[in-house]
Amino acid sequence: MPELPEVETIVRELRCADIIGRKIIESIIMWPPLIRGRPFFFKKQLAGKEIIALARRGKFIVFTLSGGYFLLVHLRMSGQFNLADANQAREVHQHIILRLSDGRELRYRDTRKFGRWQITRDPSEILGALGPEPLAESFRPAVFFSCLKAHRRQLKPLLLDQRVIAGLGNIYADEALWEARLHPRRLSDSLDGRESLRLFKAIRHVLRRGIRNKGTSLGTGMGNYYRPGKKTGQNQDKLRVTRHSGALCPRCGTAVMRLLVGQRATYICAKCQKLAPERSDPRRSESQKTKN
Repeated sequence: MPELPEVETIVRELRCADIIGRKIIESIIMWPPLIRGRPFFFKKQLAGKEIIALARRGKFIVFTLSGGYFLLVHLRMSGQFNLADANQAREVHQHIILRLSDGRELRYRDTRKFGRWQITRDPSEILGALGPEPLAESFRPAVFFSCLKAHRRQLKPLLLDQRVIAGLGNIYADEALWEARLHPRRLSDSLDGRESLRLFKAIRHVLRRGIRNKGTSLGTGMGNYYRPGKKTGQNQDKLRVTRHSGALCPRCGTAVMRLLVGQRATYICAKCQKLAPERSDPRRSESQKTKN
């Protein structure tokens, strides 16, 4: 599933493809269940609307349209966007097509058909339930620490909860927990301030690295993540533990393990990521006091 870095990359590349300012002449829907609401009204509301802005909120792509409308797209497992000339042959699984005023088509491909499209005047009806953006200036370490303390949940499921933090998914949660040396089954309220800060920094680090490398493409199947233009991301070469079961941890040399956490495949280094909370050694502390 595309996560924050993948969705952010798609948004940036569509902006660079000069679709801002183009009008949607017509929408063609080959698989109506992708649309939330009645397809007839969806098509009617989109027709003639100008694309004013394009942004990301969590894992949603947000098209700001003329007339006070917003088009929200969630790619789910296998959604992809591509731009093509109108006379170019359409591909299998291209289920929604937006004909633009410059003669191009914005084509949505979804092999699993799990994506969701919705047009609305009030995006907060959906986006308002999302948690804070982990890369936003307003998301501070103290806010994150308070969030961890407010819940008593395993870290991995908590990080995947879009109501808690928007945009994190399986890949980047595993990478951040490895970076922070925290076990995915640790209870969130067991972290102290130092561990919370470590995880806060790790989350931002792996997300920024993912964006810098234009997302993570795991495999070459039709349903994998592709950027517009059918280009893959490069972040798969930077992953430390994800999909590396049996390989050696790049930090300590222990074999990476695969386990299930909250019914999700999870990759860890059992040596680096201890399940028990870190405790200071009282003998060491007393010795340090004596030396001082």
